[in-house]
Order: sequence, then C-alpha cells, then structure tokens
Amino acid sequence: MKILVADLEGVFLPEIWINVAEKTGIDELKLTTRDISDYDVLMKKRLAILKEHGLKIKDIEDVIACLEPLDGALDLLNWIRRRTQIIILSDTFEEFARPLMAKLNYPTLLCHNLTIDEQGNIIDYNIRIKNQKQQAVKALKNMNYHVVAFGDSYNDTAMIQEADQGFFFNPPDSVVKDFPQFPVTGNYQELKTMIKSILDN
Repeated sequence: MKILVADLEGVFLPEIWINVAEKTGIDELKLTTRDISDYDVLMKKRLAILKEHGLKIKDIEDVIACLEPLDGALDLLNWIRRRTQIIILSDTFEEFARPLMAKLNYPTLLCHNLTIDEQGNIIDYNIRIKNQKQQAVKALKNMNYHVVAFGDSYNDTAMIQEADQGFFFNPPDSVVKDFPQFPVTGNYQELKTMIKSILDN
C-alpha cells in the first residue's frame, strides 16, 4: 500500500513565522527552513528574538487565528484522502498547529511542542525525536508501506531522500539547486498530477 507524507507550512498552510514577522514588523522572524537548513540554529534564533521583543504565545496565537489554508489546499487534501492515507510531518508545534487543523479537516499531524511558562513566555521547544520526518518515513517503510514524500524546504530533504518516492512542492531556487536529483512541482495542479501518476502505477 502506498502512503503519502507531506510537510505542512508552505504546502498546505502559509508560513506561520513569516506572518508573525509581518504582523510584528520584526523582519528577522521571516527566516524559515527555506533560509536556514539547521533547525536548531533557526529555533534558538527565533526564541531569542521573542525574548528580546517581549512576545508571548498569545501574540503568536493572535496571528494564527487570522490564517487560512493556502488557496486550493483543502480541496487537494480532501482529494488525496479519498484515495489514500496521508500523514503531515511538520517541524511546527502542537500549540501553533492545533487551531489550524480544523481548517484542514483534521488530517493526521506529527510535530513537536513548546515549553511555555505561567506568564505565557515561550521558553523552550521540545523536539519529539531527532530527524523526526526521516524517522517517521523509515518506520512506515518498516511497516511495509510504500512511502511517497513531498515538501518545500531544506528540513524536508531527509524524508524525501528516505522515501520510496519523493519530490518537492514549490521550493525556493536554493533548495532546487542543492538537490537537483528530485522532481519539482510548482502548483497544486502539478502536485495532483504527480500524486495521481504515482498512485496509479
């Protein structure tokens, strides 16, 4: 049986941190895994910026409440789920993603979580397991699934490499340049065509 795994932000949802940056005017928060491949470096930088500017979980929740799925994302996700199982593998956090899952009709999501103090300060982030996207794909393969993976950023490359079949969805030029061996889809129609061709073969 074939099963799909996919990234969340940049694939089905807008980038949460970019929207926080735009709302707060803090340009440094626009950096994502498209820009910094080392997730630990990226998150430590983000937490330092939040502390410096006194931003709390409520400030981020207010931004998240205004976000909607990317145009066409829900239709595509529903189309996929009528044909096979899909698991969202994300480096976001349960506290960020939970209110957005309702807008995507509650797909299965595996991600990380945050440590938040009584004052609402985000004081740490807790990785569920190192290289969780790659490890999840490996576990599914060990369960005799044929795994198809897609995402848009550097932090998706390990799961794409680990999968039986993998490709990018609307990645930045830097990712394409660094990983030229993987096919690229640029919009939902191309993504749907790619998935259909894989599932039908």
